[in-house]
Amino acid sequence: MAVNFSDAVNAYKQVAEKAKIGLDEQGDSHGDDFAATLRGVANETISTMQQGENKTLLAAAGKADVTDVVTAMAEAEVTLQTVVAVRDKVVQAYQEILRMPI
Repeated sequence: MAVNFSDAVNAYKQVAEKAKIGLDEQGDSHGDDFAATLRGVANETISTMQQGENKTLLAAAGKADVTDVVTAMAEAEVTLQTVVAVRDKVVQAYQEILRMPI
């Protein structure tokens, strides 16, 4: 499948404009955005992992449905895999920065 370069550039511009409009409508401040995003993702990750643990403990006590336990554990597994992949990319980027000549 051949991709037309100008079509790809136009599509990219359209997406970028929509994203910019979306950010403007949200009243996005530029101070603590990255830190707040990381904090939010970390909190969501911890919450997902805790839900998986809680469902497992309830299952061990015989008080949880097997479907709920499997679903919670699958979500926790996917979350852990995502965190590990992001960590690996951050470490890889850091190593690339260290290899840059001064």
